[in-house]
Amino acid sequence: MDADEKLNGARDHGRVDHSSLLLIVLNNDSANMTITHVLFESASGYAIFEAKFSEDIGAKSKAVADSFQDLAKFGKMVTLISFSPFKSAAQALENINDISEGILNDHLRNLLELNLSKASKKSNVTLAVSDPNIGTSIKDAFGFKIDASENAQHLIRGIRQHATKLLKGLQTDDLKKAQLGLGHSYSRSKLKFNVNRVDNMIIQAIALLDQLDKDVNLFSMRIREWYGYHFPELVRIVPDNHQYARVAKFIGDKDTLTEDKLPELTALLDDDSTAAQNILDAARGSMGSSLSDIDMLNISAFATRVVSLSDYRKSLVSYLSEKMNLVAPSLTALLGERVGARLISHAGSLTNLSKYPASTVQILGAEKALFRALKTKGNTPKYGLLYHSTFIGRAGPKYKGRISRFLANKCSIASRIDCYSENPTPKFGEALRAQVEERLNFFETGAPPSKNADAIRKVMEELALDEDEDDEDGMNVDGPAFTTLEAEPKKEKKRKRKSDDMDVDDEEDDDDAHSAKKVKLSKEEKKALKKAKKEKAKAEAAASGDGESSKKKEKKEKKEKKEKKEKEKKSKD
Repeated sequence: MDADEKLNGARDHGRVDHSSLLLIVLNNDSANMTITHVLFESASGYAIFEAKFSEDIGAKSKAVADSFQDLAKFGKMVTLISFSPFKSAAQALENINDISEGILNDHLRNLLELNLSKASKKSNVTLAVSDPNIGTSIKDAFGFKIDASENAQHLIRGIRQHATKLLKGLQTDDLKKAQLGLGHSYSRSKLKFNVNRVDNMIIQAIALLDQLDKDVNLFSMRIREWYGYHFPELVRIVPDNHQYARVAKFIGDKDTLTEDKLPELTALLDDDSTAAQNILDAARGSMGSSLSDIDMLNISAFATRVVSLSDYRKSLVSYLSEKMNLVAPSLTALLGERVGARLISHAGSLTNLSKYPASTVQILGAEKALFRALKTKGNTPKYGLLYHSTFIGRAGPKYKGRISRFLANKCSIASRIDCYSENPTPKFGEALRAQVEERLNFFETGAPPSKNADAIRKVMEELALDEDEDDEDGMNVDGPAFTTLEAEPKKEKKRKRKSDDMDVDDEEDDDDAHSAKKVKLSKEEKKALKKAKKEKAKAEAAASGDGESSKKKEKKEKKEKKEKKEKEKKSKD
């Protein structure tokens, strides 16, 4: 009676206890054992265990699951082969970073080589791992069978529970202290090397800048209204909010304004002596009411606050432009600092923006209008935050939707270049901006724009010339773009060879049609090509000579003669 029959018989009779079920499973046939070894990663080091039991059906039962809680029973299932502790906290942090990214480092590679035989027909090693990513790296390096199933997780969970007693040389509190220290250092390193850490500064800066715009406008209106009781004529002479607050703070009581203060007043008005003289004349004949000293002190104090807020707003704008040129130079060169920062803020980070398709970038910021249009089955919005770009304003009413779609495509490309390149540069953004300019020119004049592949290739050639041989690693991110750009001419060569083998003589018009299909031209470009074909056909008909025209004339004369004969016959009848 084999182990399966014993297990089934015991279950049928309902006489299954923990010890008998464990013995049945441990004595099971080796054909049912899948996991042979277990890799356990801890904060103290790596450990390799030999699994004596990994039967799938028995592991799902409640009795076996309960046996994992008992160290005496679980100790019979796994046996420690090797334990390699980390030498320092820095080594532990380096290894946990590699494990999280699925990288097989030298420390773990050496441990596996020493303790596990290489995969072959004789030695069937099935390694249980907790993370499938590191499992694929181990499989590629050694060829082991990797198991990250639920059964493997049960074994690793049991080892983690009894790790302090299974691992040799560790005390009860050592593993807890190592886990706490590694957890803090790992979290600190992730926060330090987070790709979104600079995006947070941009998001906070653009949010503060928008709030400052509202506050400065509101406070400027308040200072105009408040100081206007005393000097109402100043509003017409000084329309700018920032200058008005500075001038109101400088003048104070209008009765104290004399010709001696004209040079300083002229400096506040950007060296406009005429406006300064007009202010002096208006102050002498002003219709405003006089104010007490306490009221004037409060107005001047409030004017000082408004001036300080507007000055801080200017410094914040310069800070935002500096950050955007460092983090997303291509997107900044394409859209500008404000619009690019709003896109990043609305998406949550530059990484999230780079993951969005162009259709999502196009309507980013117009979600309410989009869902309202989908609910009412109306027209969906053509643009969201991109409406604030200068390109949308310059385009005609008919072409605003097209240019917004084209601009969203370029924004998606620029954000991906900025996010995934090691050394971001504004040259890609300048090339994409030139393409948008060409598309606007195409809508106005009909001049065909350049291809995207050609523009990107030119920038990459410029960067290759500028960089030294030591900086070749920075171009690895842009390497695949080179291969995709060179793939198109190869396909065209193959097609030409096929046409030569078939002895097909293609005309120039057919070649133009094929090239137009490859480029995926818009409707207007197709119309322009059709007109050009018609003009060519007319020119060829005119250049073919008078032979064809004479033939047409002869046919017409024959038709006329036949019609005359038929008419004469009818008249005779």
